[in-house]
Amino acid sequence: MKLKYVLVSLVFIILLFGCSETDADVSDDVVDLDDDGGSEGDDDPITYADIDFSNWKVTLPVDENNNGSPDEYQPSDLINGAYRTNAAISLYMYDDITDASIEFYTFPEIATTNSSYSRTELRELINPSNSRENWTLAEGGQMTGRLKLIDISEDSESSSQYHKTIVMQIHGIISIEDMEIHGFSSNNGPPLIKIYWKDGYIWSHKKSLIDESTSGDDLLETSSATWEDIKDNMGYVGFEEFEFRITASDAKLELQLNDNEPLVYQDISLDKWPYENYFKAGNYLGSTAEGAFSKVKYYELEVTH
Repeated sequence: MKLKYVLVSLVFIILLFGCSETDADVSDDVVDLDDDGGSEGDDDPITYADIDFSNWKVTLPVDENNNGSPDEYQPSDLINGAYRTNAAISLYMYDDITDASIEFYTFPEIATTNSSYSRTELRELINPSNSRENWTLAEGGQMTGRLKLIDISEDSESSSQYHKTIVMQIHGIISIEDMEIHGFSSNNGPPLIKIYWKDGYIWSHKKSLIDESTSGDDLLETSSATWEDIKDNMGYVGFEEFEFRITASDAKLELQLNDNEPLVYQDISLDKWPYENYFKAGNYLGSTAEGAFSKVKYYELEVTH
C-alpha cells in the first residue's frame, strides 16, 4: 500500500510540474504591457518633417485680416509645432505623418507687392525680429532641401501640360545702408535665383545684367531693362522626390539637383550684384488661372551661413 501511495504521489507531482511549465510558456508569449496599460508599439512616436522654423516666416495666399496684403506668420507662430494648432496656417501648411513631410498648398488669391502670383512660401529671417537684416554674397550661405511636387493643375492656356511653380529662391533686397543713402521708399530687389518645377523638369532662372558695363547706382534699378533671366534646364524629376542644394558665395552660385553635376554660375553679374539676399522655399504658383493650384512637399530643409 505504501508503494502504491508513493507512485500515485509521484505521478501527481510530475503532472503538476508539467502544467506549471506549460503555463509559464504561454505567459512568455503574451505581449508585455507598458506603464499605461497599452501594448508596446501602439504609441510609436510620430515623425515630422526635418525643418527648424526658428529663422523662417511664412506667407499665405489669403488676406484674412483684410489689410490688403497676404497674411504672414512669424517664426514664433511656427516653432515647436505651433502651426499645427493654428487653423489659419494649417489650411495651407500642414503635416503628412505618413511620410514625415510638410505640405505647402496654394492657389490664386492674393499676391505680394510687385507680383501677380500667390504663394505658400517660407522666407528666411537671419534675425527673426528684423527682416531688414540679410546677407551678402560675400558672406554666403547654403540651402539644402529634400522635396517633391505632388499635385498641380493642368494648363489649358499654353503649350505646357501643367502650370509651373517656384520651389526655392534667393531673393535680393536693398540694404539698410542703400535705403538711407538713396532715400528709397521700398527695399524690394529682384530674385537672384528662382528654381522652378515646369512639367516635371527643374529649371534655374538666374538674374544677369543685360549690359555688363552697368555700374554704380544704376545696378539698383530692378526693372527688366537692367536685369534679365538666364534659364537652364537642370533635369527631370516628375512627381518624384528629389534633393536640391543652392550654395552662394562671393560672385559665385552653385546649384545641384540630386547627384547630378552641379550647375555653376560665376560671372561679372554676380560680381556686381548690389543687393543683400535671403532664401525662400515652398510653393509659389506661377498662374492666376481659375481653378489653378499646386501642392509641394518638403521632407528636409536646412540653411547654413
